[in-house]
Amino acid sequence: MARNVAGSDAAPDGGDTIQIGIAVDVPEPWGGQLTRRRISAGDPQAVPAHVTLLGPTEIPVRALPAVEEHLARVAATHLPFTLHLRGTGTFRPVTQVVFVAVAAGISECELLAAAINSAPELGRETRFPYHPHVTVAQDVPPEVLDKAYEDLADFSALFEVEAFTLFSHSGATRWQPRRDFRLGGAR
Repeated sequence: MARNVAGSDAAPDGGDTIQIGIAVDVPEPWGGQLTRRRISAGDPQAVPAHVTLLGPTEIPVRALPAVEEHLARVAATHLPFTLHLRGTGTFRPVTQVVFVAVAAGISECELLAAAINSAPELGRETRFPYHPHVTVAQDVPPEVLDKAYEDLADFSALFEVEAFTLFSHSGATRWQPRRDFRLGGAR
């Protein structure tokens, strides 16, 4: 489903910047299953299941049209691909995160993320190297992380990625999809 959310480009607080993120949505039925699992873990950051391509990034509101043009060019030059999510992994002890692993489609996600980050407006320093995954528990007690790791060890989902989504953050409504960018050749 293509999204192009019309609306104000003003920052939620009326300021000069806006918080954005870019991700691949995990489709149903798997997306709902992983989102419910993250919520049941008591994760305070529970959001719909996704593979992040660009984490939360603050940009000037005036840069948004250029960013969207850049994203359209990136999407046009990357073909749809198959994403296979399988099993679990963790970033512990570095960060308190358990995730569902990307078993196939890793290179495609890495190439997309690198192309997205090549825009001057989006270039930012990151704490860690890019590693595509779907977070299912974060910053919860160790026993909850262990349970999520064990419960989803046999998880598997295989689907076609035909688009990525630009999200923006509103102080009142959390992350909201702003626009989908269809990959070149996607119908």
